[in-house]
Amino acid sequence: MSKRSKIILIIIAILFFVALIWFGKKNKKSIVEYETETPFKTTIVKKTVATGKVTPLEEIEIKPQITGIIDKILLTEGAKVTKGDLIAMVRVVPNEQSLISAKGRVDNIRLNVDNAEIAYKRNKNLLDKGVISRQEFERFELTYNSALQDLKNAQNDYVIIKRGSAASGGAANTNIMAQMSGTILEIPVKEGDQVIQANNFNAGTTIASIADMSKMIFEGKVDESEVGRLVNGSDIEVSIGAIEGVKFPAKLNFIAPKGTEEGGAVQFKIKADVSLDDKFFIRAGYSANADIVLEKRDSVLSVKEAVLRFDKDTEEPYVEVKQADGTFEKKTLKLGTSDGVNVEVLEGITKDDQIKIWNKASKTDVKVE
Repeated sequence: MSKRSKIILIIIAILFFVALIWFGKKNKKSIVEYETETPFKTTIVKKTVATGKVTPLEEIEIKPQITGIIDKILLTEGAKVTKGDLIAMVRVVPNEQSLISAKGRVDNIRLNVDNAEIAYKRNKNLLDKGVISRQEFERFELTYNSALQDLKNAQNDYVIIKRGSAASGGAANTNIMAQMSGTILEIPVKEGDQVIQANNFNAGTTIASIADMSKMIFEGKVDESEVGRLVNGSDIEVSIGAIEGVKFPAKLNFIAPKGTEEGGAVQFKIKADVSLDDKFFIRAGYSANADIVLEKRDSVLSVKEAVLRFDKDTEEPYVEVKQADGTFEKKTLKLGTSDGVNVEVLEGITKDDQIKIWNKASKTDVKVE
């Protein structure tokens, strides 16, 4: 055999050997060893979060009793007041037609008083002379006294229209006073603004709003799917956006009997009394969230939701449990309460089962022929 032929045979042998190795590796099967974990006992708390705000429990709006112009504002927003403190003063701008009408009524009644007085004096002389009886005289006396009272009433009406209060009255209607103790939240008017009193056709101008900032409530909304689990008197926790890392205890005291539709979902209003901490000043209208416990399960057998799978046909939850020979067997579960991370297992596995952790294989793959 020539040297050239030997070289060709050696090359063919090498290629054949390489091919055998490649096909051998290709035909080998690999089994991936999955990590496992066991069920555990834990306390599962299912919560919902209601978004809303904190507002004062007691808040009122101060409105004028007369129509006029703000003459002076004595306090500022944020000031502490006690009931009866003077907040502002209103200068009366009388209605010209009403003023003229009141003045005309005074003049007319004064004429009646003059006539009644003349009749009273004339009949008084006749009574003194014994010409008329006492009973007949008393009719003229009554008419005269009634005319005097009518004149007094008309004069008071005229003064009220002109000045805002009767001269003999107590506190003038032009004085705007605090009707409760608390903090002035807002003064939406300024000096020179015209204000009107409340009537059947108008709510009137708000001069100031006052609230008791020591008593705050949380107002929020919850979805219809969760409102059925809420119970009046339940303890909740309120987190205020402006105060990080602090949760204020609160007690649920109101659940609306009727919901409102918002964005295609029905929402129900809730209210809760908030227990304040003197270290923090809570302002009216702060945005807040309330953590509300819907269900709590103590020390129950649980697994992480990450190990669950769902059957494509029945949609039932299941896990795969490791067997003695290293294979995994499918186990259908009956689940209970979930907190979004852990879920209660009612039936299907025991606390000693080794459950496959999906998508988390061990670093060492075992190769077998």
